[in-house]
Amino acid sequence: MKIFVYSASLREDSVNLKLSKLIAKVAEAHGAEVDFARINDFDMPIYNFDVQQSDGIPAGTVALADRIKCADGMILTSPEYNWLPPASIKNAVDWLSRIKPGPLDKKSILLSSASPSLAGGVKGLMTLRISFEALGTWVYPRMFTLAQAPTAFKDDGTLVNDDLTVMLNDMVADYCSAAVALSNR
Repeated sequence: MKIFVYSASLREDSVNLKLSKLIAKVAEAHGAEVDFARINDFDMPIYNFDVQQSDGIPAGTVALADRIKCADGMILTSPEYNWLPPASIKNAVDWLSRIKPGPLDKKSILLSSASPSLAGGVKGLMTLRISFEALGTWVYPRMFTLAQAPTAFKDDGTLVNDDLTVMLNDMVADYCSAAVALSNR
């Protein structure tokens, strides 16, 4: 099983990047071959149909689509800005929607977020859920949201809260099983 784990955060010291790295380790512990990336690994301009007409699909979008196509499933960790996902991931989804056949169609994804807020970024994930579902992606029913994230990690990158550790472990394990089953459809 190959799982594409990626972070939509651009910051080097991002709690979402920390969460993505932890999720990658958890997925590997459950037998997944993890392909890890960050959204800034895929350079692409803000979506503009005129740019698409004149220049085609950006190389960064094609590279992201290739990584998605090669995976049995995806786990995305995204920040939340003002109750919405960051422009970087929304832009990537917009560009991916222009590739035919759609690289997100018949794929699956587990959404996660870390936030300093008490809600853990769930509102931004709900918006992403709508976009992914509109493009034919099966979105895992539960989402992992980590509230008060700046104080949620130990120095070794694991979670301080044992209950959250168990929840994350169980959710990633269950999603990985589902991703393999869904990739064969």
